[in-house]
Amino acid sequence: MSLIELRSVTKTFRSASEAVTPIDGLDFTVEQGEFVVLMGPSGSGKTTLLHLLAGIDRPTVGTVTVAGEAVSSLTAGQLARWRTRAVGYVFQQYNLIPVLTAYENVEVPLLLMKLSRAQRAQKVGVALAAVDLTDRATHLPRQLSGGQQQRVAIARAIVTDPVVVLADEPTGNLDRAAATRTIELLRTLVDRFGKTLVMVTHDPAAAKFADRIVHLDKGRIVAEGAHA
Repeated sequence: MSLIELRSVTKTFRSASEAVTPIDGLDFTVEQGEFVVLMGPSGSGKTTLLHLLAGIDRPTVGTVTVAGEAVSSLTAGQLARWRTRAVGYVFQQYNLIPVLTAYENVEVPLLLMKLSRAQRAQKVGVALAAVDLTDRATHLPRQLSGGQQQRVAIARAIVTDPVVVLADEPTGNLDRAAATRTIELLRTLVDRFGKTLVMVTHDPAAAKFADRIVHLDKGRIVAEGAHA
């Protein structure tokens, strides 16, 4: 069984005037330790697919299974607990809390777990070291470059040692040098730490670091392979 499995998944958002279906009858799998990139035009369903994997959205039809857990059938409480330990999410906009230091931002997910202060400190230290930001632990986000802020966001995503890391356009706000360093770091999470990574990107240069590139259009896979 693959680490991630979507079977016949459709997601429809309904309003009073229309229904939008960004994911339409999708079958999708990811193996443990694989780095998969999702590409496609705007509105092709890429971010919706990430949200389904994270349990942020539920499928209208079909099943979503991640690490043996039927995510699509969990209750809200079960889903919150599962997400804390199983999934790390990296956003394009970093989503750091401006009044918290780098250390404190990384520590936030751990506050939802039954850990002592010493245990949290150990995990935050490991995560910051993994992204080479130990010397920036006491800096606020405004004191960091865009690339450094994204590395803090990656540290926050991995601090709970999740099974899966999901990244939505993580280089979208970065210059080329910072983008390359960010993608190299994500690649290291796969190669060195054995993480499974699914990333949305429009950047062919970033996509080249992946093991597999999946092209979506209108909520369906239209092509996939090793190259953009």
